Amino acid sequence: MTTIFEKVVPVSLEEEMKSSYIDYAMSVIVARALPDVRDGLKPVHRRVLFGMHELGVAYNKPYKKSARIVGEVLGKYHPHGDSAVYDTMVRMVQDFSLRYPLVDGQGNFGSIDGDSPAAMRYTEARLSRIADEMLRDLDKNTVNFAPNFDDTLQEPTVMPSYLPNLLVNGASGIAVGMATNIPPHNLAEVIDGLVALIENPKLKPEDLMKFVKAPDFPTGGIIYGYDGVKEAFLTGRGRIILRAKANIEVMKNERENIVITEIPYQVNKAALIEKIAELVREDKIVGISNIRDESDRDGLRVVIEMKRDGQPAVTLNQLFKHTQMQVTFGVIMLALVNGVPKVLTLKECMEHFITHRFEVLKRRTKFDLDAAERRAHILEGYIIALDNIDAVIETIKKSRDVETAKNNLMKKFKLSEIQAKAILDMRLQRLTGLERKKIEDEYKETIKLIERLKGILSSEKKQRQILIEELQIVKEKFGDERRTEIVRDYKEFSLEDIIAEEDVVVTISHQGFIKRFPVSGYRRQARGGKGVIGAGSKEEDFIEHMFVASTHHYIMFFTDKGKCYWLKVHELPEGGRATKGRSILNLIEKDKEEKITAFVTVKEFTDDKFIVMATEKGTVKKTVLSAYSNIRRGGINAINLAAGDRLIEAKLSEGKNDIIIGTRNGMAIRFNEKDVRDMGRTATGVRGVKLGKNDVVIGMIVVRNATTLMVVTEKGFGKRSEIEDYRLTRRGGKGVITVKTSDKNGKLIAMKEVNDNDELVIITTGGMVIRQSVSELRVMGRNTQGVRLIRLNEGDDIADIARVIPEEGNGEE
Repeated sequence: MTTIFEKVVPVSLEEEMKSSYIDYAMSVIVARALPDVRDGLKPVHRRVLFGMHELGVAYNKPYKKSARIVGEVLGKYHPHGDSAVYDTMVRMVQDFSLRYPLVDGQGNFGSIDGDSPAAMRYTEARLSRIADEMLRDLDKNTVNFAPNFDDTLQEPTVMPSYLPNLLVNGASGIAVGMATNIPPHNLAEVIDGLVALIENPKLKPEDLMKFVKAPDFPTGGIIYGYDGVKEAFLTGRGRIILRAKANIEVMKNERENIVITEIPYQVNKAALIEKIAELVREDKIVGISNIRDESDRDGLRVVIEMKRDGQPAVTLNQLFKHTQMQVTFGVIMLALVNGVPKVLTLKECMEHFITHRFEVLKRRTKFDLDAAERRAHILEGYIIALDNIDAVIETIKKSRDVETAKNNLMKKFKLSEIQAKAILDMRLQRLTGLERKKIEDEYKETIKLIERLKGILSSEKKQRQILIEELQIVKEKFGDERRTEIVRDYKEFSLEDIIAEEDVVVTISHQGFIKRFPVSGYRRQARGGKGVIGAGSKEEDFIEHMFVASTHHYIMFFTDKGKCYWLKVHELPEGGRATKGRSILNLIEKDKEEKITAFVTVKEFTDDKFIVMATEKGTVKKTVLSAYSNIRRGGINAINLAAGDRLIEAKLSEGKNDIIIGTRNGMAIRFNEKDVRDMGRTATGVRGVKLGKNDVVIGMIVVRNATTLMVVTEKGFGKRSEIEDYRLTRRGGKGVITVKTSDKNGKLIAMKEVNDNDELVIITTGGMVIRQSVSELRVMGRNTQGVRLIRLNEGDDIADIARVIPEEGNGEE
């Protein structure tokens, strides 16, 4: 008697594991996770479509319960869990998952917020109109069929697919040791590319990309950068940066909101909003006061309300950086080619689809030809019978039974068995003259059809023309506009991408608070006006400096200790006229003892421009601008100061400008900057002006295109004098009188070069601001007191002035 152990065959566990795992892996790769390159479908998708086709739920038929469809697919073709089939069908319904949905659903099939679909017993579905293009001619032997899981039915191994589904709807799946992630594309673009490739099979991949420009996602968004797209199209792998579409809208109350209208593909809107809220709570994103989801059936709309002092451009940058408002789509164009997984380029995907369509066309034409030849054969028999109708009837009458009649007809009239049977089945009404005419006409048309079909099979040119015509019909029926915008020239994201280049007023208070606001915030006033509130200043603080700069420029900060720092102007906090601003200590790492005394704005750091500096004790220095391009967060040395000296002013020059230095006691000297040689950043400089007793330098200008020099005293008086009134001398002299100082007008506080079309903004230590046209101030001699520019309140003094050029941008102050 044998025992069970005698029947056990010992095998190596290692070999068995290898063999079993390979079988499992191949099953997952071929029969589950990867799409076929020809129709872009995985087996479960193909079975759902075929099951619905067999069930008769076409796009022009009534909806059927999803549970009925799932049962049909499960019972006949897909022996797996019902949730696998239903989840597949749900995704084929969702217009935010598929660029061109293949199933038309009725009921709750989920949402872009990640809501679960209703149970299959509640929802209904049918094939979409475009799915008909996947299934057309399925009954004409256009594709191979294979037995189903229990060998009782046949199912297609691939769909005829007039639709280039792999490219237009994409695919994603994780197999064993490999994965696919093919993005969707625009149908019209893909068909244009296919037509071009059919017409010219040698078309270069780069030329093909003129037709298929980039992926086109169902949720829209913006593709940033074309390098990833190009790499994906040419190699089958690439990384595409996809960003939400967001705009900054200005409300009636002058607040600004960020409005999101499109989000990246496969991003959950509800999760995105929750993530934004979480980052706001953690103070990782600042400036947001509220988030509202205003999405409805008309489209997606998420409104992010900003605080009154919020900076929407900065916040938007933070959102792109920290949330899924910007994602990377990793492209892996992996599909099954003859049952073997292969990474494909865009051209290869199209070539395989075209090859498939040629095969379907030939098989369909052969099927139609066979049917036409069979019909012609029968019609020939009819015509023979009608030509010999009396003899045929006599032969049938004399025959003992049907079989005998059939054999007699075949023998006597040289008919085939098929023809004889058709004659016996023919109704007597076909014997009328009218019916005879119809049969003869049908025979002629059938012969023409046979000739045409044979012509198609024998001519590749005709086949190409038919394929092109069929593709053009699909494009006309279903082609639409591109949804995803393409921004080809992408660089690492900077705020300049979303910030309009415009001039702004920058103010810095005595206690070191800085802000920016639009130049348009001040209305022009007549000379002697009272002005408007320019900043929320407490008694112990006041606006000390003010200048105009472009939002896209760098702002260089020079301190009294001779150090230099820089920021982008748009990085400065934005505020209204009456807001305080933000401490500079929070923006740059300067010592508390350092006081910012000068500012220069530049677009870029070049070798053909210079920074000219002046100190309180009359020293001047010139350094090439490019020496300041690599500034550390903690700043760099701009000048080596003598003991007890302070840096007062720094200006931008072209290397050949005239320089005018003004002193507190009303003196000024003019010399050419060529008198000052170019020095390194750590040099001390040379003497620029010889100062009198108790006198100090209060300012310096670099003469460019201006014709007059504007000087303002601390009591609100000012005047313009011709620059030519200041004779050109060598550096180091005492200079000439530029304003007659007295107790009435006070000491000289500021100086600017101006033209008639400029405007002047004056700000006081009490926070009052006035803006007036320079042309209102007449040109006066140097040795005068000037006229009143602003009526000051008791205890108030002039803090600073700024020159505004209304019609053109200015590179420095």
